[in-house]
Amino acid sequence: MKKVNMKKLTATAMFAAVAVAGSLISFPVLGSKCAPVQHLVNILCAVFLGPWWALAAAFLASLIRNLLSLGTLMAFPGSMCGALLSGLLYRYIKKLPAAYIGEVFGTSVIGGLLAYPVAVLLMGNSSAALFAYVVPFLISTAGGTIIAAIITIAMKRSGMLDKIKEGLESE
Repeated sequence: MKKVNMKKLTATAMFAAVAVAGSLISFPVLGSKCAPVQHLVNILCAVFLGPWWALAAAFLASLIRNLLSLGTLMAFPGSMCGALLSGLLYRYIKKLPAAYIGEVFGTSVIGGLLAYPVAVLLMGNSSAALFAYVVPFLISTAGGTIIAAIITIAMKRSGMLDKIKEGLESE
């Protein structure tokens, strides 16, 4: 059995907590609750921990936000698709812009399209249109991605990005 990296597990929980607390900073756009902090966390998680940990943090944050009535079911497709694609693109391309593009495309296009069946089947919104959530999700992810870009670029230039990643890898 593979040993669990306790540093990554702890960091994932902390990122999820930041995303939940950050959901208090949100605004409504066309029936969706936009929370840019979630997208900032998605990118940081994807870069520091990898795609699967980022996916786990996004799922946990979405679940907790829904249990606390701080979000809607739309949190699941939006945050999880962006986190996963951000992590996968960063893992294979190894460039920060790949993480940003993955977050924006994964959240707005993939998550936005997957939100449609969630709205219709789980939330009973029979008037939802297929592309109805793409623009609101794009607005939400754009803000978080810009903040994440500022932070990660500064960390990369200072050398802190690699130091943190190395620290999380060691046991």
